[in-house]
Amino acid sequence: MALSGRPAHLDPRRVALVAAGGTIGAGLRSAIGSVTGGSPLGIPWPTLAINVAGALALGLLVEVLAATVREPRRRQSLQLALGTGLLGGFTTYSAFAVETATLAAHRPALAVGYAGGSLVLGYLAAAAGMWLGRRVPGGRP
Repeated sequence: MALSGRPAHLDPRRVALVAAGGTIGAGLRSAIGSVTGGSPLGIPWPTLAINVAGALALGLLVEVLAATVREPRRRQSLQLALGTGLLGGFTTYSAFAVETATLAAHRPALAVGYAGGSLVLGYLAAAAGMWLGRRVPGGRP
């Protein structure tokens, strides 16, 4: 539930925050993807790097907001704009899924490694971001 008493997905202001953040995040992802090339090994490095960086940033964001933004309504707005919107638009599960399926059709072992590696690295990056976020001055112990 949104703090206004209605679910967040029915609150036009909150939906606008997610849409604005998502637009920026998707634009950043697209820009990065357009300037990076392929890999001689066939591994989709840009998607892997973007998703791991996004996981790190999300872990950091969650902890920093929890530690520094005391007002719940403001914290929720920032979580929606930056976490759900910006980082949700920046990271890409759909490209990860398509790339994994494409790899699986031609190089199944590489696809398993790519998928498993992406999940493990994403988890470790999120944990590292949370660890870093807890070290923000004035933050939680």
